Amino acid sequence: MTAKNTLIEAPISTPPKAYMDIISPLIDKARGFLEAGQKLQPFAFVCSLSTKQIIPVMIQPGSGEDKDQSAREIQSAALVLDADFVFTIMEAWSLRPDKVPQMGRILDKYGSIAASPYAVDVCPLMLETRRGVWVAQPQIKPKGISKKKRTIGAVEFRFYTEVEGRFAHLLPAKEGDEPPTILH
Repeated sequence: MTAKNTLIEAPISTPPKAYMDIISPLIDKARGFLEAGQKLQPFAFVCSLSTKQIIPVMIQPGSGEDKDQSAREIQSAALVLDADFVFTIMEAWSLRPDKVPQMGRILDKYGSIAASPYAVDVCPLMLETRRGVWVAQPQIKPKGISKKKRTIGAVEFRFYTEVEGRFAHLLPAKEGDEPPTILH
């Protein structure tokens, strides 16, 4: 996912309560898996606010084609459910904030973010709605002295009206949809 604003520049904005009531337990469950020493399986949760139905869709982390197939499966579930939002949770590598401006040089030198000494383990959370996208990327840190148990701290979402990437624009367009604006 590429945001038109950087994660640092976008405003901190908590999603509306109707969404938080559904996604907060999912975030807590992900934190629980990490604290139990498990890795996170990437998932998208396709949701309808009106019916309170949720369809979980496993995201295949392999090749580009595997990821494209996962995106198509999420889009199909969203169409069938007439979904209001898609919430994704996964583990990923990111750069330390002070190294983000040097990303091109780091990729040239090391070949990937994961191979660089500046990589940090993060838990990207993305809530796509018809009004825009909320993104949080809390760092995954060791829990206590354990080498296996990890956790994420407080989750701070940032709001975007435009995003790009394989796992963006997963909701089917509806007639009468308006351009994204921030909700409170």
